[in-house]
Amino acid sequence: MNNLKIIGLACLILFLFNCSQDEIFVEEQSAQTTETIVEYAKRDGLKPIGSGVMMQAFYWDVPAGGTWWNTVNSKVADWSNAGIDAIWLPPASKAQNGPFSMGYDPFDYFDFGEYNQMGSVETRFGSRTELTKLIDAAHQNGLSVIADIVINHNSGGASEANPYAGGNTWTDFNPMSGNFYRSANDFHANNIHSNDSGAFGGYPDLCHNQTYVQDWLWNNSNSVAKYYRDVIGFDGWRFDYVKGFEPWVVKAWKDEAGGFAVGEYWDSNVSTLDWWTSTAEASAFDFACYYKMKDAFMGNNLTVLNDNMLWKQNATRAMTFVANHDTDEIINNKILAYAYILTHEGYPTIFYKDYEEWLNKERLNNLIWIHNNLAGGTTNILHADTDEYIARRNGYNNAGLVVYINNSDLWQERWIETNWSNTIIKDYTGHSAWEPTTQYGKWVKIQAPPKSYSVWSVK
Repeated sequence: MNNLKIIGLACLILFLFNCSQDEIFVEEQSAQTTETIVEYAKRDGLKPIGSGVMMQAFYWDVPAGGTWWNTVNSKVADWSNAGIDAIWLPPASKAQNGPFSMGYDPFDYFDFGEYNQMGSVETRFGSRTELTKLIDAAHQNGLSVIADIVINHNSGGASEANPYAGGNTWTDFNPMSGNFYRSANDFHANNIHSNDSGAFGGYPDLCHNQTYVQDWLWNNSNSVAKYYRDVIGFDGWRFDYVKGFEPWVVKAWKDEAGGFAVGEYWDSNVSTLDWWTSTAEASAFDFACYYKMKDAFMGNNLTVLNDNMLWKQNATRAMTFVANHDTDEIINNKILAYAYILTHEGYPTIFYKDYEEWLNKERLNNLIWIHNNLAGGTTNILHADTDEYIARRNGYNNAGLVVYINNSDLWQERWIETNWSNTIIKDYTGHSAWEPTTQYGKWVKIQAPPKSYSVWSVK
């Protein structure tokens, strides 16, 4: 009899556990309807990519001399503590300009600073050993590492007779790594077609319809994608100049190699960005948001923040940014633009120079904390005029927030409707000392300092 009781009790516990697990699964599914879907890194111990903020860990013309990997290595622990979940590195393999190249003229995809070619052993950023030490350090601190992938064009090939061009072209690639030899057949024009979506800068334009190219870039067990992932240790991909090839290329790469993927589709048209992300099944940098912020903060007209952006169309695929290595046009009141992307939907990126040199790091760290702890759920714009912008995040697994951006020269105050009734709230930026109590109808008066912002939530 006692044994039967024990068995029955065990069955009951198992049943309740399974029901509990089912409830958790349902809750997690419902979260995906109101919150950005994060992609979990493959390696154990890493923060989910998309749960925090990405750091662009370089800028154009970082110091040459092979020191950059060590510089970034010295910062990953602090970035992780601040709430960064991933770092984006520049193209890491050997390029035509050797020790002076920023990597966007790729020559040997398998030389990370170990072969004496193109004028140096190391890349501009350092040696292969220094790169893998950096990636190991990032992983130890819970950070994923995103590789900048340049597969539209190549540079540094020798001249060869090209039957498709009626003369010689610079398409003879013989890398010292011994991997991915290329010839005229692998570029446009060739025996398949004369071109794809777009060439870049006069460089030889890779043909992704060639099976040989597909095999070396992503299909083979020793392909570029799998070598970056399995040998060097990268966790995801930032695809350069994706206008130059069809979106199926990114999808095929990701289907084969996995990992987080974001494309640089430089276009402010929201429908175009949404089409590309859906077809490529990858994220895209929200250039629509970037240009609206430029109009808002450089043009001093915050009403344009009412306009459509990728994060409003599909937040799960939107990478928001204020500046990067190619664009730095939002100069006036740049911190207001960061207050915008770090309180709104999408996956925000911080530019190295802004964080480490140009802006107030304490204020950025505060906004990163706010993003990671308060900025959940859907968004409602509560007010927008030339000088003022107020939006509410409705919360998911957190209280949500109200952000008040003030681009005027004076303190401003407004009554707004919150999600909180009879609740004390405070400004988590510390810019306002007010701690008002919301009314029974959830209304409350908040304020924001001149040329600044405040972010309100439950005390």
